[in-house]
Amino acid sequence: MKDEKKKKGISLLEKGQKGAVYAIFSRMGLIILLLLVQILLFTYMFRRFEEFLPHLYSATIVFSAFMALYLLNSRIDPTAKLTWLVVIVVLPAFGALFYLYTQNDIGHRSLRDRVHQLTIRTKNIIPQSPETMERLQKTNPGVAALAHYICRNGCYPVYENTEVTYFPSGETKFDAMLAQLEKAEKFIYLEYFIVDEGTMWGQVLEILVRKAAEGVDVRMLYDGTCEFSTLPHNYPELLRHLGIKCKMFAPITPFVSTHYNYRDHRKILVIDGKVSFTGGINLADEYINEINRFGHWKDTAVMLEGEATRSFTLMFLQMWSLDEKNPKFKRIMSMPAVSCTGSSGFVIPYGDCPLDHDKVGEQVYMDILNRAQRYVHIMTPYLILDGEMENALIYAAERGIDVRLILPGVPDKKVPYALALTHYPRLLEAGVKIYEYTPGFVHAKVFVSDDREAVVGTINLDYRSLYHHFECAAYMYGVKCIPDIEADFLQTQNKCRKVSFETIHKEKLSRKITGFVMKAIAPLL
Repeated sequence: MKDEKKKKGISLLEKGQKGAVYAIFSRMGLIILLLLVQILLFTYMFRRFEEFLPHLYSATIVFSAFMALYLLNSRIDPTAKLTWLVVIVVLPAFGALFYLYTQNDIGHRSLRDRVHQLTIRTKNIIPQSPETMERLQKTNPGVAALAHYICRNGCYPVYENTEVTYFPSGETKFDAMLAQLEKAEKFIYLEYFIVDEGTMWGQVLEILVRKAAEGVDVRMLYDGTCEFSTLPHNYPELLRHLGIKCKMFAPITPFVSTHYNYRDHRKILVIDGKVSFTGGINLADEYINEINRFGHWKDTAVMLEGEATRSFTLMFLQMWSLDEKNPKFKRIMSMPAVSCTGSSGFVIPYGDCPLDHDKVGEQVYMDILNRAQRYVHIMTPYLILDGEMENALIYAAERGIDVRLILPGVPDKKVPYALALTHYPRLLEAGVKIYEYTPGFVHAKVFVSDDREAVVGTINLDYRSLYHHFECAAYMYGVKCIPDIEADFLQTQNKCRKVSFETIHKEKLSRKITGFVMKAIAPLL
């Protein structure tokens, strides 16, 4: 059956070169070689000039004291300050240079300026309906205040007249996605973090090629990390030969820029401005359990039909236009919105940009925790928290809110898995209930609270998502699918093992030691 499925798709890499091979034998391999040469050079210099070590030691103490004062007066997160202090104390000169390198935005200042310009230019391209905001204010002033906060960071209005469908697995989302792609008449916009050839992408690509031949405007944007692991460097060119406009966001260029910290982690699909998808599901076979990488892959997504799709359209066009001097997308954004008038509740699609000082993704999560009256249930693949987020979870539990977390039972990465364990004791002491999904890996990013509000998107509870990546999500209040989200959480919980102090005590020593050591540099991971 799987072989039959694969025949329906398109592959461009039968004779191609995978990204990992390309990275090893091109610039990545050269960079690694240069790194090794530098290490050998520094080792030689220390041995050659060892008589000057006492003077160097004195200078190091003075320099470390200065950097400590500088860090304490900086605007970075308090947890990150501690991490940088550790790095600079251990490696004063190189640690300071590394800090300056990352904080001075070398290589992406133009990107930051471009994002800022586009945000200003499109700030009011989708006007907020005053009637909708007034109804939300009357329904729930707290949510209206959250909507005001989200909107001040970009063009993210609150919408009504939007039908939301929740998908509890990659398989269900994939089926709906194929059905909606077949209906496309005007445009198809895709923005994904990971694309890998196989059953899923092959079947999607087959439809995209056919639609492009029919005159549909098909555009594909994917993150540059794909060329490091899944796709060759020339993949955009291969797609363009098939009639698909394609761009790669921030190709991997080690040490030329700090783009490693600013990946496009979004997952967005927009069709004709009528239907949009977001969630944790990328375009690769593990997301639909076509292949088994870390046991059963648990993921989620939502489909929006109606007015709120306009915001995801704009988010895509903003990212697509970052390398264009005079982007023109007013024609697309001026298309009349499609309303689902029978829909209930409010929807706010929003994005989070790492190039400003607003942590929108984290603030939305903390706002839900702070306003909750009965419960907050969370699914996340990673748990690498700063002090603010950890305190928000603890405070919610200590004031009697039923706070539950579902995390992977089978990790995809050992270090994040170990770091999650370091947060368990303090959370358990406060009354937070923690579960690990025994069938495999949880990749879902879900918050659901009090049967009335929820977030489904791409934002993990870790430093990468909350501080360093371009992200997106859909906030929902009072929409019909929220009971489905809560029901899925409870069904998933039934397949989990509950974490306790006893289970923590029985954890492998290697996991405990890894977490203990890596905690010092968690914000850099």
